[in-house]
Amino acid sequence: MSTDYRTPTVTSIGGRDGTVRSADGLIDLQVAIPKEMGGPGGKTNPEELFAAGYAACFHSALKRVAGDKKIAIGKSTVEANVTLGLVDGGPARKLSAELHAILPGTDFDAARDLVRGAHMLCPYSNATRNNIVVKLSVTPADGSTYEVT
Repeated sequence: MSTDYRTPTVTSIGGRDGTVRSADGLIDLQVAIPKEMGGPGGKTNPEELFAAGYAACFHSALKRVAGDKKIAIGKSTVEANVTLGLVDGGPARKLSAELHAILPGTDFDAARDLVRGAHMLCPYSNATRNNIVVKLSVTPADGSTYEVT
């Protein structure tokens, strides 16, 4: 694999109850265990950071696919939810993700094809494919929400 980009080093101090900071200083965040997992909450956590990265990356892939196909998608958005759950009762944990694209400028068939195309292009989707469950859905111009398979 050729390298187009490599992040600055990101360092964790304290794990899920500490800080994360990038060498360039653009990331400098406190992290905490979510209340749902017995922690104090009130700060971001690795799953939220993953969801933010996946949503942004997938949205860029979606816009690229739409541009390549010359399909207007309007003021699009992508929402991501990441779930952390126990594997076979624990203690190992595994992620799953849900991505929801809102494409007010296009019909269902085009929207579904764009989401499928973005899922093939997005680096996060390529990293997670056949490794975690990723559910895709879309809301096109008709305002209804559809699962994308």
